[in-house]
This record gives sequence, structure tokens and C-alpha cells, in this order.
Amino acid sequence: MPIYLSSAHRMDDEEIILFDKDTIVTKAPKKSPLILRMVVLLFAMVCGVFICLVCLKQINTQTKTKLLNIVAINHRDQINQPCQVPDDHEQSEISYLHYPKPQTFKRRECVCNPVRYFAILSKQRSGSGWFETLLNSHINVSSNGEIFSVQDRRVNVSSILKNMDKVYNLDWFSSSSKNECSAAVGFKWMLNQGLMENHQEIVKYFKEKGVSAIFLFRKNLLRRKISVLANSYDKDAKQLNGTHKSHTHSPLEAQILAKYKPKINATLLIPDLKQDEEEAAKAIEYFKTTRHIVVYYEEVINNRTKLDEVQDFLRLPHRELKSRQVKIHTTSLSKQVENWGDVEKALRGTSYESFMHADYQLHSSVSPTNLS
Repeated sequence: MPIYLSSAHRMDDEEIILFDKDTIVTKAPKKSPLILRMVVLLFAMVCGVFICLVCLKQINTQTKTKLLNIVAINHRDQINQPCQVPDDHEQSEISYLHYPKPQTFKRRECVCNPVRYFAILSKQRSGSGWFETLLNSHINVSSNGEIFSVQDRRVNVSSILKNMDKVYNLDWFSSSSKNECSAAVGFKWMLNQGLMENHQEIVKYFKEKGVSAIFLFRKNLLRRKISVLANSYDKDAKQLNGTHKSHTHSPLEAQILAKYKPKINATLLIPDLKQDEEEAAKAIEYFKTTRHIVVYYEEVINNRTKLDEVQDFLRLPHRELKSRQVKIHTTSLSKQVENWGDVEKALRGTSYESFMHADYQLHSSVSPTNLS
């Protein structure tokens, strides 16, 4: 017989319902729904905060990566993209503007500063050393000296072109190098240093690379002859404390070297002067299709604006150009030659007679010079 217990009979707040004599069901007491909701809400909040932190971290990392990629791409593009040609340059000038990318250093903020290539083409004892020091006194010019005086550098055309590439790529270092922000870079080249023998390939190179030629010659070939003989003597005599110097930087050194008076072979004088004259004319003829300018030593001495013309030719801002070199021979020609009477006799009545009388005044803006 089933037994029923009324709801009034409780034991420890538990409800016991007997359905029959074999079955007893115990029902747990009801808990407050507010507490459960608070627990669920708190758990959801903790999970939400954790998920948000993870997501923010991922977003921040991705953003930084994207920003770094953008900076790297922009930097790479800035390096690889060609520099803009300044608006003030004419179309005909563009082929003479270069933006070298040297292998040995970075041009940094000057990477897009255009550079012009040049070469000083001359003959020994024509004023090229002094002229080059004048150019190098300009803050924007790097002229690297007589690079082909070394035989190995001009053993063949390939060697010549390779060394010129090194100079014009700003990878040639000398005491005159101002490579990072140079506006004009070049070197000095004597006609007898492989230039005339390989003129065809060199003219082609100059035209393809946009190299400008500066011819520097001496009008008074007799003075050049005397200087060549005096310099040749000092190579053996070494008059300055056992040292040979082609150029001097003090009046005392110049005075010592000027004491020597060479003896000129009067019989060969006319043929020698004629050969010098023809060789200079031939060089100008060979390079007439290149961009070039012809400058004479005497013009630079007597005309202070001649250096401005050279700076204009290289498209440089005008600067006062100076040299520390000191002139060696300052007296008249008759006092510089041992057998002056023979020289006078050989030149009298010829087209070279004027060389004995022509002289020049040292201009204060460019003197002193080293030339004899």
C-alpha cells in the first residue's frame, strides 16, 4: 500500500517523494537563479577579455610588420628608382649628368646629386699639374691626378677602360677625392700615355659615357722645351736633398731648381717644336666630336676670367680657385738656357721666332705657379 508524506514533513530541507514501497526519489533544493547568472556572466567576461587581448596582440604584430614592410619597400624603391633630373637642365645636358653607385661606399644624402665626368688632356710641362690643383681647390671637384702614368694601367684598351670606369664610378681614391658630394670627377691624361694610340676606342667611350675633355696646352713651346729638359735633369740629379720634385711649394725650392740651365740641341729644335705643335693639333682633331674645350696655360695666367669659363664648362658654381704651387723659372728665357746664342740663331726668321720674345705677367689671382 503506497505511503504518502505531506509536504509539511521535511527533513533537512530535502523533499522525499515515495511513489511506491520500492521507489524513493530525492529532489535537490532549488538554488537562487541570480547567483548562477552572475557566475555565467563573470565567466563570459573573463573569456571575452582573454580573447580581446590575444586578438589585439595579433593585430599589433601584423600592423608593425606591415609598417616595416612599407618602410622597406619605400626605401628600396627610393634607392632603385632613377633620380629626377633637375628642372633647370636643358635636354642636351642630360647625357652629361650621372648618378654613380660606387661599390666602396654610399653617397648617402648626395645619391641624387648629379656628377659630370671630365678628363684633362695635356702634355708634360704644359701646366697641367698646376691647373689640376686649381680645379681641386673647388669644393665640388675631384681630379685624381695622372692615373695612366703607371704602365700597367694602360697596357691595353681593356685596362684603360676598366680604370676609367673605376674613376667615374667614384671608386678611385686619391688625396683629392671628395667623392660623396662631387659635382665633377675626372683625372689628368698625358697624350703619350696610351691616349693617342687608342684614340678611337677612347673617343667612343667619352661619347657613350658623356665625358667632357679639357685640352690644356702651352702656346710657347720653347718654354715647355726648357722645362722638359730641366725636369729631366733633376730626375737624375735630385737637387732638393736627394729628392726629385716636378712641382715645388716654396720659393727656396724653386730657386734651387732654377739654377740649372739646360743646353738645347739647336739642330733638332725646329723639328721638335713642329712635332709638339702637330701632336696637339692631332689630339684636338681626334676628339673634335666629343664635348671639349681648349685652354692655354698663358691664357689662364693672363686672364682671370678663363678659370670662370672652365667652371662654366663643367657647370660648376663659380669659386675662387687657388694653388700652392710655386713657379720655378721667373727670369727671361735668355737667362735660362746655356747656349742661348745657338737658340736665337736657329729660331730667327722662322714661325717660332716669337717664342723668344713672348712673355706673360703673373696674375695675382692665380699666381704663384709651378710652370717653367
